[in-house]
Amino acid sequence: MKIGLVGFPGSGKTTVFNALTGLSAETGFGAARGKTNLGTVKVPDDRVKALTGLYRPKKSTLAEITFCDVAAASAGSQGQSLDETTLRAMREVDALCQVVRGFTGAAGEAPDPLAEAKGLEDEMNLADLILIEKRLERLAKEKAKTGEAELLGTLKAALEAGTPLRRLDGISPEAWGTLVGYRFLTQKPLLLVLNVPEDQAAVPAPEDLARHARGAGLGLVVLAGQVEMDIAQMSPEDQREFVASLGLAEPAIARFIREAYALLDLISFLTAGEDECRAWPIRRGLTAPKAAGKIHSDIERGFIRAEVAHWEDLVRLGSEAKCREAGKLRSEGKEYVVHDGDVINFRFNV
Repeated sequence: MKIGLVGFPGSGKTTVFNALTGLSAETGFGAARGKTNLGTVKVPDDRVKALTGLYRPKKSTLAEITFCDVAAASAGSQGQSLDETTLRAMREVDALCQVVRGFTGAAGEAPDPLAEAKGLEDEMNLADLILIEKRLERLAKEKAKTGEAELLGTLKAALEAGTPLRRLDGISPEAWGTLVGYRFLTQKPLLLVLNVPEDQAAVPAPEDLARHARGAGLGLVVLAGQVEMDIAQMSPEDQREFVASLGLAEPAIARFIREAYALLDLISFLTAGEDECRAWPIRRGLTAPKAAGKIHSDIERGFIRAEVAHWEDLVRLGSEAKCREAGKLRSEGKEYVVHDGDVINFRFNV
């Protein structure tokens, strides 16, 4: 999973990137413009730890999130369009995270996080609208008789009404599949991070911003980027003590991952054995063959059945054999919908 961090200059976007990844990318207005930073973090998962204790495998593999600190939007104004470099980078990620300023700016300007959130959303709407209009012009010149023009016309009308494509109802997954190459910005899940001063780290987001996030179907996390960046450099023991002193239960990365998984509607199934214990993140609702395809396309193509146990049953009973004896190991077919925490052994033939 690749999440792109975006935001207007001065929002503390790269500081938040460092807080989430534990890296030390250059921050501030003196940082290199146009540079994209990348960092990957492991997703903590006690289930993998428990299965590792049971199987003693050669290796354990956690799910990963790659953060892409996208080059900042055009300097200083929500009224300017995003530059092409920024747009290209934003289209390459699975989800977007907009960092909005919740602290007093360098010139003493008061924060206005709701205006920032709406401003960047407007920029993304405009970018998608321009993309659609250009394609419609080409289709008109080619006089192409396909359903693409009608579908794009529906999207165009939504954007003109100020509706991001992620909020558009009535379009089938199959129809969206024909448009996947466009990589629309407003179709991507969007998570807001309100970057606040240290003394507001445990304070809820302003109600107007929270209301906007709820109404627009956005995720929302409050964090103090500067101090969380310092925390990310500490040992786990020191992290716990410092985080508690701020009135928080856990570091920013844990809160962020939980919100991101909820926003993306992700779950994890697990595989376990003497070679490896591993978590596999997937979208909720995938059937067993589609989940198997996340491991390897050959397993999906040659899928026969899935042998499934819940991780808690497997750890409690101690082995697959004992799960089978207790009726906790099931054989599931192609229509089975994978659940969070399923430990699966796929049977296939190619």
